[in-house]
Amino acid sequence: MTGHEMTRRSVLKTSAGGALAAALVQSDTMATETASEVLDVYKSLGVRPIINAAGTITTLGGSLMPPEVVAAWNAASQSFVRLPELQDRVGERIAKLLDVDAALVTTGAAGGILVGTAAAVTHRDHSLISRLPLPPEMGLEVIRQSSHRECYDNQVKTCGVKLVDVKTRDDLERAINQRTVMMFSYNVQEGESKISQQDWVEVARRHKIPTLLDAAADTPPVDALSKYNKLGYDMVVFSGGKAIRGPQDAGLLLGSKDLIETAKLNTAPRCGNIGRGMKVSKEDMVAMWAAVERFVKLDHAAELREWEQRIQTIEDAVAKIPSGKTRRVPPPIAHQVPHLVIDWDEQQVKVAPDQVKQTLAAGEPSIVTARVHGTGQEGFLISVFMLKPGEANIVAARVAEILKRAAS
Repeated sequence: MTGHEMTRRSVLKTSAGGALAAALVQSDTMATETASEVLDVYKSLGVRPIINAAGTITTLGGSLMPPEVVAAWNAASQSFVRLPELQDRVGERIAKLLDVDAALVTTGAAGGILVGTAAAVTHRDHSLISRLPLPPEMGLEVIRQSSHRECYDNQVKTCGVKLVDVKTRDDLERAINQRTVMMFSYNVQEGESKISQQDWVEVARRHKIPTLLDAAADTPPVDALSKYNKLGYDMVVFSGGKAIRGPQDAGLLLGSKDLIETAKLNTAPRCGNIGRGMKVSKEDMVAMWAAVERFVKLDHAAELREWEQRIQTIEDAVAKIPSGKTRRVPPPIAHQVPHLVIDWDEQQVKVAPDQVKQTLAAGEPSIVTARVHGTGQEGFLISVFMLKPGEANIVAARVAEILKRAAS
């Protein structure tokens, strides 16, 4: 039975696993939408669907939910439940699946950063919960390495803390004081760090300071979902709507039970806290559970072979381009899946990578590409792991056509 021949019911039985699969199969009464119906949604809005050769990019919609995750979302939408109870049960199931202490479904990784910071600020004094963001005069500080700077810093600062930069371990030791409430890192910046993760965690543990690590796009591999907690980080955030393929607006905050329980107090559905507006629906909680269960049980070797075959399809199409060369680049941390880089001599093939990018995006169908952290800046980058069946052939033909025309 091929993937195209599998029924939605058989996918649920074979992929979701356990009690969740049984529940979904029993409640799976909604007809599968056809591709044309899905496209009609966007057509009616005047929004142009694209072929995603860029990867799990937020501005492109992250990833696509598989059938069993969609079925879980739909099943959850059919009943009322008490959200705090569901939040607890889903967190327990996810924590067990990942072999971590505790888990909370959040509004993406960014939402996890905010409520994780709030937990670090308030876990020793719950009276502070209703006071966030704290006034500057309180002087509470979060330490980070100076190379760890991203736009998501605002999620940390939203709680009313000051970010303090350090470069070396000696700097770190000197920066820690009674106002230090957390140490914060971006996993994707580990290559630029002068303080190793082991040393960072060791210092934090010795001073009893909570640590929070952003690892939003750092799956696969699947063991990334637990290894940073096992390394000693107190809290780690992941995007739920990237390679895990849950709802785009969902994420995971994984870590120590004390801090995760405090994070719950700092977010919806509870009121009077900084995270009240960051509501995770019952549908997203259940769908995130289904996505995690699917992800940990997935045949990742088979998935890798599929990605490699898509790359081969494109390589074959551009093989006869004058001066054309291809190479496969797996980013070292974030988006750790094989990407294709195509290089050519612009004296022989008179088109620049940016022009290829623009031509693909302007064509029909529109094909969107992007650079990915850890793949350098040379050549033309194509990501294949978010392509739908058959789209690798379309990308291959379009790229080959553009390059051949430029070489003539």
